[in-house]
Amino acid sequence: MFKVKNILLMLCMFSITTHAENGSVVKAPSAASHKTVVTAAGATLPLPFYNKAFELYWEKNDVPVTYAGIGSERGLKALQRRQIDFAGVDVLPTKAERDSLPGKVLALPTCMGAVTVAYNLKGTDNLRLTGELLADIFMGKIVKWNDARIAAVNPKLSLPDREITPVFRLDGSGTTYVFSQYLSKVSDAWKNAMGVGKKIGCKVGVAANGNTGVAGLVERIPGSIGYVATEYTTAFDTQRAWLRNAAGTFVLPTQESIMAAAEQEGNATDITNATDAGAYPISCYTWVLVYQEQSYALRSYHEAQETVSVLRWLLSPEAQELTTRLLYSPLPTRTAAAAARLLDSMTYEGKKMK
Repeated sequence: MFKVKNILLMLCMFSITTHAENGSVVKAPSAASHKTVVTAAGATLPLPFYNKAFELYWEKNDVPVTYAGIGSERGLKALQRRQIDFAGVDVLPTKAERDSLPGKVLALPTCMGAVTVAYNLKGTDNLRLTGELLADIFMGKIVKWNDARIAAVNPKLSLPDREITPVFRLDGSGTTYVFSQYLSKVSDAWKNAMGVGKKIGCKVGVAANGNTGVAGLVERIPGSIGYVATEYTTAFDTQRAWLRNAAGTFVLPTQESIMAAAEQEGNATDITNATDAGAYPISCYTWVLVYQEQSYALRSYHEAQETVSVLRWLLSPEAQELTTRLLYSPLPTRTAAAAARLLDSMTYEGKKMK
């Protein structure tokens, strides 16, 4: 059974639930004056899932939903400027970031995913790595694939005498945040020199924008290594490394290993380096941020209602099932239900929407 007590508590604490005066409810207008297009932008980690889910939503409801994969940082800025209906992020906003927003926001988990270590080393499949090795590779301390430390955890592989080219994100990225968060847990050297952030400023390798950019460079550069959402390793011709988890087991990112990461005790909003024996160590939740009060920037009630409808769809069993086809993992049932209840606190002109 998923241990989601902390994430349920976080959902209650992060959002500031407002109660409409006298419990009144706004009723929808009888008809919309124009066709609504729901717009969103942000994290690229969940982009393949969102693309599929929103495409199906459009087919079922005749309401277009556009999602631009511009990275978590830029998505948050677009939400701050009220240029979009909601933002996708892989890391929850800091207090300073929340305070910079012109209104209260709800943070809704939409699925679970993984940051996969993609590499390009033809003829060398089933590569095994540890977090410490990854940290030293991206800090430039390990520069050759046949380094003795890599060879020690890959005794059955014949590793080439080839230089390693790390590929990292140029843009402010939730994927980078999750990756650096994990490395900071397993490597003191990384924690002290690089830390946790949406940008890591590696002094070795090459940089690219978005998961697509990183995966594309890894595909094209022999001897390269990067970090991307799992689905991008199938869209591009890259290999996936096995990572040693906190229990000492080498695992690949799969639906099962991502779900196992959610079973750990502790801060359930952060599931990197989970202690479960079957957990993939760079698993994460991905989130949507949306303003609780929807009457702003000349938004109509109908536009607000469509935004809520799209988000309810993302949390529905039908949409969650799509994650299993795309190398993501569905939310634990109780977590999805708690997130859906949060949507009930969204208001228009101070009154709950119906």
